[in-house]
Amino acid sequence: MTGRKVEDHALDWAIRAADPDFDDWDGLTAWLEADPRNPDRYDDATVAIAEARDRVAALPVQTAPVQAAPAPTAPVQAVPVAANDAGAARRGYWRWGGGAVAAMLAVVVGTSVWNGRSQPYAVETRPGEQRAIALADGSQIIMAGGSRVTLDRANARVAVADRGEMLFRVRHDAAHPFRVTAGETTMVDLGTVFDVKRDPQRTRVAVAEGAVMIDPKGAGLRLDPGQAVVVTGGRSFRRERAEDVGGWREGRVTFDGASLSDVARDLSRQMGHAVRADASVADRLFSGTVDLRSLNDDPALLGRLLAVNVRTDGQTWVLGSDR
Repeated sequence: MTGRKVEDHALDWAIRAADPDFDDWDGLTAWLEADPRNPDRYDDATVAIAEARDRVAALPVQTAPVQAAPAPTAPVQAVPVAANDAGAARRGYWRWGGGAVAAMLAVVVGTSVWNGRSQPYAVETRPGEQRAIALADGSQIIMAGGSRVTLDRANARVAVADRGEMLFRVRHDAAHPFRVTAGETTMVDLGTVFDVKRDPQRTRVAVAEGAVMIDPKGAGLRLDPGQAVVVTGGRSFRRERAEDVGGWREGRVTFDGASLSDVARDLSRQMGHAVRADASVADRLFSGTVDLRSLNDDPALLGRLLAVNVRTDGQTWVLGSDR
């Protein structure tokens, strides 16, 4: 076990975050940001758990208590410990012998971690919702509305952008690069803050800080701050300028030659209010920034911004022919 001190709260968060049903990502993010030393404490806790797991794995097979611990048959829950008993649980954890540690690990981090297998899980946001996810390696993902990302509890350095838009703040580790996959596109961070937008037909990657390598085993396209690329079909690459990367977090959505059908889809995700474009204007291109906060549920204002007529169809705003 490492000689560094593992703080009570850090270990509590590490154990809770290992639970497949853990959903207090906002709380974990707030704790990580409350003290600049907390990310390192959290890392220490996850390393300590991993080292304990490795030590248990090296125990002789005949260790009886390990066989006595039943394998979970339902979705694994974290050990139920009341808030005022969390410190006692941690202290007892390190005091126990090999068999009890094995049982604790099996309950806390699940059988799949015990066997070293991948543990994929998905995080989704509703339209109009934003959510921050703190990863075990100190990285962070901020998700826009209507988005989904698949992560791996066994490897905090991989992510799959399934749909929507998300901003990655990656803690750089040259020995273990952070990899993001979106459709057929793979990207690797080079010490980075970058935005990924995954639509059904294309993926757009825009870099705010550091650099990203796109398709490292193929095109090997490097993006530096202020640069973006749109990838279609995993093979067609179109470079663009990257302006106001992640501005959607403050309600600003920027478009550069986007079709109004794409604009409508993005606004639906970001606003949580259904927007669609009629066939008569769906292919029309728009460049500019829409400040969602200024719309104030006013479809007419959106129409003026996009130079179209906007009518309501039930709860849906419909972009139509010229005003």
